[in-house]
Amino acid sequence: MKAVYNGTVIAESDETVVVEGKHYFPPDSIKTEHFTPTELTSACPWKGTASYYSLTVGDETAADAAWYYPEPKDAAAEIRDHVAFYPVVQVTA
Repeated sequence: MKAVYNGTVIAESDETVVVEGKHYFPPDSIKTEHFTPTELTSACPWKGTASYYSLTVGDETAADAAWYYPEPKDAAAEIRDHVAFYPVVQVTA
């Protein structure tokens, strides 16, 4: 799977985890130079508290366009630190 933003591959892995229709990319598959942590968090009743990244490629930035669970609940342990994306990022095989 590839995650593409503004024409650039920002994550690539053959080992994503699919949860609720979203591909979660392993932490070692993301190109960290495009990711900036933000202060935003959100809560999921069964996954836990998500943290967010803004994405920057060239002069384009998508605020809070990626999220991950640094301390997921037990039911979501398999996606610890894996990154998923909002539709502004194209995820394709």
